[in-house]
Amino acid sequence: MKLTPHPVETEAPGIARMSIAKEFHGDLEAASYGQMLAASSSVKGSAGYVAIEQITGSLHGRSGGFVLQHSGTMTRGTPQLVVSVVPDSGTGELAGLAGTLAIVIADGKHSYDFEYTLGSAG
Repeated sequence: MKLTPHPVETEAPGIARMSIAKEFHGDLEAASYGQMLAASSSVKGSAGYVAIEQITGSLHGRSGGFVLQHSGTMTRGTPQLVVSVVPDSGTGELAGLAGTLAIVIADGKHSYDFEYTLGSAG
């Protein structure tokens, strides 16, 4: 995963913006690109972020794309995160995709648990 910071806006100095670039390997073979906004508070370990990521590749051999929406908060070090497929964002053979993605961090490495259904589009 690569996060690229963007210049801080003078009107909102407490908000950081970053570009996201990731690669997924396994059942999901894909690349993602997106944008993230983040803010931290004056209390150590408290922060929040939102992000949108466009995923393109294949899921169990079905090609297409979809969009993930992130919403995360950390309250004094306790995280809460929801990453879900944007409704009706699936394209190609992934049309009708719905689900959630859990980010697992162990030993400083990120892995993902993607629970999804692939229903009919429309």
